[in-house]
Amino acid sequence: MLRRRSLLPVVGGLLASPAVIARAQAPARQGPPHEWMFGSWTGGIFPAVETEGPGCFGNVSLIVTRDVIMRVSSLDISFRQRAIETVALIPNGLEFRLVPVQGRIPEIGFGCDNNPNLLRVQRRSDDEVVLPNCVEFPSALRRCKG
Repeated sequence: MLRRRSLLPVVGGLLASPAVIARAQAPARQGPPHEWMFGSWTGGIFPAVETEGPGCFGNVSLIVTRDVIMRVSSLDISFRQRAIETVALIPNGLEFRLVPVQGRIPEIGFGCDNNPNLLRVQRRSDDEVVLPNCVEFPSALRRCKG
């Protein structure tokens, strides 16, 4: 009589299922390079004062998501929304390339290096960044916290 032998490994004295093995062998999923920027930021146009609670969220000047960056405008009450084309790591920060927008829309960029489709972010800490060479955002930005 032929005996069958299991080729599945034993984990903690129990026979491991294929699903457990696949999860154990799968590499850890990493987020996008700008994941640490996700959220609401205050300051930039003016010095950030309050970073906690409703006071901060009432003065948000930048919102970063996976696919979009939104910024306040001094000429309009609505946020300017820009789609992210690419994000690259640079020393001490990130470089965003934004999807080009057709036509001339006031304050569509950040005033950075005379290129409305470029945004460089320099990280000072987990909760503070600056946008170097961005004339429309001369002050540091600070993350809003619940």
